[in-house]
Amino acid sequence: MPLAWLTVTVGLLLTSLVANRLAAPAHLAIGLASVLALAAVARLAALTPAELGLTRWRSGLRWGGTSAAVVAAGYTLAVALGPAREALAASTDRTWPAVLAAVLAVVPLGTVVPEELAFRGVLWALLRRRHRDRVATGVSSVLFGLWHVLPALGGGAANEVATGALGGGAVATAVRVAGTVLLTTAAGVGFCWLRVRSGSLLAPALLHWAVNGLGLLAVRLA
Repeated sequence: MPLAWLTVTVGLLLTSLVANRLAAPAHLAIGLASVLALAAVARLAALTPAELGLTRWRSGLRWGGTSAAVVAAGYTLAVALGPAREALAASTDRTWPAVLAAVLAVVPLGTVVPEELAFRGVLWALLRRRHRDRVATGVSSVLFGLWHVLPALGGGAANEVATGALGGGAVATAVRVAGTVLLTTAAGVGFCWLRVRSGSLLAPALLHWAVNGLGLLAVRLA
């Protein structure tokens, strides 16, 4: 049965990813729909709140808040430095209202909550039922990295910075996509470590939001 629900979860992720790329304006709605679908899988698979990381909120807040503060300090330094500031400043034309809407709504509800519930919640818990923490972390992190192939082919501030540095040819695009997959796989391992260490899904969620959301703020401030 865990294998069957694992297959269903991966299928939901693929469907959500494709839909998100085909209907980018509906990013928030698709993210929330994914949360409902994943919650249904968790219930039908009889995953407990502890298995999903929906406990130990204080520990999650402590670990996640500390990690987010480190990210904030890094972005502050990047904005202050000349070369980094110039690279960031050249990568966006978003207005302040658009940035704030993304940081406060689209990123947390359309990206962070669905992805954390999927990869560090339901998927990790289903894998953990059959294997050890390392296997659950490795498999979910690799899938998290592959999840970013389509986003790496699209737009966005990070892709624009990478294109400016590498160029826009086929080889440069392949390097950018490969780099994105490797980087996000490594990030997935870090998120899983936080989830296990804190015992709470809140910890990786806060770090995830800081990386994405504060990154948008840093770009706009630059």
